[in-house]
Amino acid sequence: MTGSQWELPPELCCRPMAFVALTGLDVVYNAVHRAIWDAFCANRRADRVPISFKVLPGDHEYPKCRTKRTSYEWYIPKGILKTGWMNKHLNLVPALVVLFYELDWDDQQWKEKQSECATKVEIVRTSLQGRNTKVAVVLIQKKTPLPPGEDLVASERAAALCNACDLSGKSLFVLPHTDHLVGYIIRLENAFYEHAQTYYYTEIRRVKSHKEFLNKTTHQLLFVRHQFKIAFFSELKQDTQNALKYYRTAYSLVHELRAHETNILEIKTMAGFINYKICRLCFQHNTPLDAIAQFRKHIDLCKKKIGSAELAFEHTAWMSKQFQSFGELFDEAIKLGLTAIQTQNPGFYYQQAACYSQERKLLAQQLCQAGVSYPSPDPLDTPGSGLDFYGQRPWRQGHQSIDPPDPEKEKTGILALQIKERDVPHSELIIALLSNAVAQFKKYKCPRMKSHLMVQMGEEYYHAKDYTKALKLLDYVMCDYRTERWWGLLTAILITALRCAYLMANVKDYMIYCMELLGRASTLREEQKSKIEKNFMKVLMNEIPDAEPESDSRCAGAAATLWNDRMALAGSNEFTIEVQDYVPFIQCKARFLSPSFHVDHPIQIQVFLRADCPHPVSFNKLVVSLSNQEYNQWCVLESSGKDNMSLSPGITRCYDFSFVAKKEDVGKKIEMTSIEMMLGSKSGRCLFLSWRGAGGDTASAHEALQASRSSRRGRSMEARHKPDWDNLTIQQSTMIISRIPKISIQLSHQPPALNNEMYGINITVISQEEAVAREVKLTAGLKPGQDANLSQTTHVTLNGSQVCAESEPSLLPDIPLGDLNPGEKVEQSVYVRCVSTGPRVFLFHVAYSIDTTVEGQQINCKCHKDETVTIETVVPFEVSVKFVSTRFEPLDRVVVDIPFLLLTDLLSSSPWPLQLVTSSLQLVTMTSSTPQCKSHIEQVVLKTGECASECFCLQCPPVVNGNSTVATGQYLVSWRRQSSSADSPPVQTTVTLPHVMLETVPLYIHADLPSFGRVRESLPVRYHIENRTALVQEVEMAVEPSDAFMFSGLKQVRLRILPGSEQQMLYNYYPLMAGYQTLPQLNISLPRCPNTNTHSLRRFLPQCIFVKPQGRQLDDASIAAA
Repeated sequence: MTGSQWELPPELCCRPMAFVALTGLDVVYNAVHRAIWDAFCANRRADRVPISFKVLPGDHEYPKCRTKRTSYEWYIPKGILKTGWMNKHLNLVPALVVLFYELDWDDQQWKEKQSECATKVEIVRTSLQGRNTKVAVVLIQKKTPLPPGEDLVASERAAALCNACDLSGKSLFVLPHTDHLVGYIIRLENAFYEHAQTYYYTEIRRVKSHKEFLNKTTHQLLFVRHQFKIAFFSELKQDTQNALKYYRTAYSLVHELRAHETNILEIKTMAGFINYKICRLCFQHNTPLDAIAQFRKHIDLCKKKIGSAELAFEHTAWMSKQFQSFGELFDEAIKLGLTAIQTQNPGFYYQQAACYSQERKLLAQQLCQAGVSYPSPDPLDTPGSGLDFYGQRPWRQGHQSIDPPDPEKEKTGILALQIKERDVPHSELIIALLSNAVAQFKKYKCPRMKSHLMVQMGEEYYHAKDYTKALKLLDYVMCDYRTERWWGLLTAILITALRCAYLMANVKDYMIYCMELLGRASTLREEQKSKIEKNFMKVLMNEIPDAEPESDSRCAGAAATLWNDRMALAGSNEFTIEVQDYVPFIQCKARFLSPSFHVDHPIQIQVFLRADCPHPVSFNKLVVSLSNQEYNQWCVLESSGKDNMSLSPGITRCYDFSFVAKKEDVGKKIEMTSIEMMLGSKSGRCLFLSWRGAGGDTASAHEALQASRSSRRGRSMEARHKPDWDNLTIQQSTMIISRIPKISIQLSHQPPALNNEMYGINITVISQEEAVAREVKLTAGLKPGQDANLSQTTHVTLNGSQVCAESEPSLLPDIPLGDLNPGEKVEQSVYVRCVSTGPRVFLFHVAYSIDTTVEGQQINCKCHKDETVTIETVVPFEVSVKFVSTRFEPLDRVVVDIPFLLLTDLLSSSPWPLQLVTSSLQLVTMTSSTPQCKSHIEQVVLKTGECASECFCLQCPPVVNGNSTVATGQYLVSWRRQSSSADSPPVQTTVTLPHVMLETVPLYIHADLPSFGRVRESLPVRYHIENRTALVQEVEMAVEPSDAFMFSGLKQVRLRILPGSEQQMLYNYYPLMAGYQTLPQLNISLPRCPNTNTHSLRRFLPQCIFVKPQGRQLDDASIAAA
């Protein structure tokens, strides 16, 4: 059986659609006909009816219809399904033939054209004789027809044409060739589809009618055939639900057939076809679980139906095709919207198909004899165009009995199939299936399945002798297996890769795979490793390695020739291998002895090497490359004939390097960029093993983790003295730091700092060096990196005799202090002014240079020492201000031209005593009611919590612009610490006084009265009434009686006071009771100022007065008694 016969026929795989033949269209020379054809077949959308159109000539010969069988009594079927039946009903036998004819209703030659049209219809019917195919006529007209019933001529002629052509009215159509052609075509399609539906329904009934003539003894094949045909016609009719039902029935019937070696292939072939149809329809109905269940059932039923043992490879080929076809159906359903998951995706079916193809390959190698000539005549040759029935043998077509008709022909036929199987490219088939599976597993994120299948692909490429692709795939997969530490799998893959490299004579790859197979990750036995190491050494000596075991002898001979050519090549004997991504047989770890080195100490590097191969290995050169290439010359070790350049298996060797850093590299990082070891010699081949960074490989990180866990459980004392490879850590980089300074910095100051003061800090630098410290420089001030606002509110200066300006910087760099001899000290004072409060970090950086000797080299070292201190800045004192009347009553408002008092309280919050130098008042709008005098708090010393107060008598003149709120001015206080020197500049603190609200009164009343009164003694009180307005004011005054006083004077009076004038009223009060007494209330009203009330006018008057008791006269008797 040929390889192409395993492919499913295209007519089985396509979607069945109703076949409609169009005749009478000249699509080549007639533009109108071409436009009609394009409208039928071009750009068909999914919403249009499923019809397959084909243009055929009017006299086209359709397949002849066989004579209908009236009885099946003596009929014995020769097979299940003919090979051409599906194609016949898809592409050859139409459900409807449509005749297109150009004829208008008002045509002048109507009679002649009517006869011509009838003749053409008769020709079509004659060619379809015996078929149930429908015939329809479409009249192509130039004019748009009138609505039905309006054109009587059209109705009459249409009826006449139907009679002439023997057509029903439903089979005659009109197609106007207008701008709306596509719309008419779609309506025509729908009508054609209905005719086609009727045809396929008739065909289904015709096939069903045969059932009554069949018996299950001799007609088992016909039961299957008829159910398949009914299902196929149902698909053509687009009745997929019924189609699925009949396919399921056909599938059950096909497995009821008696199977034997002569018909097993036909049964399996038809079972495969029907299973494909069932699965396709299940996916189409969006029931994927039904499709999967059907496929599993199909495999379970068929996997044991092997057939002839000599052709067992055919069964595996058929099984492979079943899985492949289902995978393709599954993948197609996913593209149409089905959702798959990791555990159920097409990749598993492609994988299983590949497995059966691999089994087919093995069976073919076992069963197909080599060296046998192909039989003649060819038993697989068929006299016709091919097989009559699906799944039958060419040399015995139509044979259904158990025994073959001709044993000799059977034998030669089997031999021909075996010989043809030898020529099948099995590896190509397997690789294609595996590639499909890999793509699916990659899509559904199954990395391990993907890697597993890629290994199989690599092995197939190896068997197909495509070693380049095999190595490419295997190299890709080995990275994953190294990372996940699948050492057994990695070893197996490396062996295949080593064979590929040997057969290609790829020197570099061969050495890489040898290197890994000799390493600790390899699971090979010692004798196998010894052989590989021997070949590895041969390659290094430019000799031909021994052939790899299990290699084809012919391929090994070709490989030996290639190796000879490699030996003869000059200039290609140096190879560099980046071993960081492998697990080599030589391990390397390197470290700097310290994470940092002072510039006056030598930098030390240790390189540890260990060999994992069975026999000692020698190397000729060891190089450590650093980020600063100037140091590389000190990190080279070359062979000088000593035995320390040899590595024994399992023994750790340590190699030390040291060098002196340059002073320019202080503050810089030095890193190991690579470590390189040279194996071999220039007389043979040189192999450079290169480790990136400080060594290590793919497996090192996990081994170090395991070692750290085991080290926590403790180790024996003996083991601790030996270098444990797993516990060796890699230190790839180190920092060059400056020499340790031997100076001390002492700070003297009195924290906290007070806001705005010149805060003095005294720095003392003492040298403890053994040589002269030259060019000592001090950098002092605010430490960089803090809040940006702090740098703007902090000012540093060396001059403490005056307050520094706002332009002074926050950091003074490189203040020269000169040279310092051993034991000498130097002092420097720095003054800091902090404008804002809060903590600040100050830096004092002392840098100098000194000469020193390191390993016999004289170097000049730059040293520095930093000292930082955090200083809190606090407010020295708090100032509170309040406004009171002349009677010390709190004021909310100030009356224009009326004196009032300003009280200031200065509360010290400084932990250190403050000396108040002076204070002053700067007024803006107010005027002082008293002459300028000396400050009340001048030279006052305040301790923490103490308070100093001052009082100022002020008066507010009238405001021109009429503002109700005016500024008072500023209160200036000059102060310094008591502990500071007398020449230190005082700090001036400015306190902005609050604004006051002004009030204007029309009448100002105040009283003159003694400071106290005495019971039953006269108390004169004089009231002054001033008119502050520009109008004459009428004043009504009344004195209210009081229980504590008797009085003489006008109890009620009405006055008239001129503008700016003053009127006085005198009253004699006579106190009746002692103590604080309320004076008689004075009620005042201004008729001309109704908004002014009595309370606002009399607030300037005293309310109470102290009345002393009446004194007694001392007589002589009382004096004598005393």
